[in-house]
Amino acid sequence: MVKINGEMTDAAGAVLEDILVEKGFNMKFIAVEINEHIVKKADYPETILQDGDTVEVVSFVSGG
Repeated sequence: MVKINGEMTDAAGAVLEDILVEKGFNMKFIAVEINEHIVKKADYPETILQDGDTVEVVSFVSGG
């Protein structure tokens, strides 16, 4: 199991980019941290989620 933004999901062994797309995140406006380490956008397609990982996805929005 992998925790993504506080929600447990069966994503162990999945590619990070695939999970982000599946969950509807806009790749242009997010930053991703796995186990307290920032993941470079270029690494999303090569990053395999492991059992026990904690993933935090932060979306950037403008306001004013």
